[in-house]
Amino acid sequence: MAEPLNLSIHFGGGAELLFDKIKKREVELPALKKYMPDCQHEKWTIRELLQWIKDNLLKERLELFMQGDSVRPGILVLINDADWELYGELDYEIQNNDTILFISTLHGG
Repeated sequence: MAEPLNLSIHFGGGAELLFDKIKKREVELPALKKYMPDCQHEKWTIRELLQWIKDNLLKERLELFMQGDSVRPGILVLINDADWELYGELDYEIQNNDTILFISTLHGG
């Protein structure tokens, strides 16, 4: 069974307001099969990470962070300082010690 993953998760551009105003968190994700026993694969992807964030970190206003099983439009996602589009977005297999950054580009006016 896969080992737990250590991960640094950052929120910026106002997204941190949905997470108790905490901009940076060091987390240890459990083995995926422990968290999602019915999951068909062994490795964490961004898709499962978003579900974990929703269940464990998000404190308010889900609709401002997620749309369906992804982030809502206007939330930039960087994996180790590069756009997640370069890594396959939701299907990126998270590696130990990755840094995942969520930046809101949505601002009131």
